[in-house]
Amino acid sequence: MPPYTASSLKAELNSRGWRLTPQREKILHVFQNLPKGNHLSAEELHLLLEKRGEGISLSTIYRSVKLMSRMGILRELELAEGHKHYELNQPYPHHHHHLVCIQCNKTIEFNNDSILKHSLKQSEKEGFQLIDCQLTVMAICPEALRMGWPSALPSNWSCSRAIMSGHASHMHLLDDEEDE
Repeated sequence: MPPYTASSLKAELNSRGWRLTPQREKILHVFQNLPKGNHLSAEELHLLLEKRGEGISLSTIYRSVKLMSRMGILRELELAEGHKHYELNQPYPHHHHHLVCIQCNKTIEFNNDSILKHSLKQSEKEGFQLIDCQLTVMAICPEALRMGWPSALPSNWSCSRAIMSGHASHMHLLDDEEDE
């Protein structure tokens, strides 16, 4: 899947009977310019656009990210915070997975070609066409473990990395190694 531009999004929307609204174009632009490894919830996207003076309602953002996810433009992610996050759907070889701390929500991206290969093989075997392949590994970060997770950890504890950034930190760990 090639990266989307406003004109390719417009063409695809038109082919499905929809149109490229200024709101959809602004949302696409945000995701195209989002630093690698960052994921946004609909609420975070709304706040970001609000800070920029863009008057897009939260309900319009919800509808737009859902539509763009169904179209394959955005990836919808289930991370530890209990609500969905989104990122631009990148074609192979930029395909990646997520390691998420369930205590502090720290998210690390990693590549593993064997996961993608196995998923593609299984899809083909069943006659399916692979659209997306994502593995989310829920774990506990080293800092929470050092603090005595779960029994000795204070109920109001936050990982220092989450505190420093003001929210869950997003990092990359892009391996070309194939783990079986």
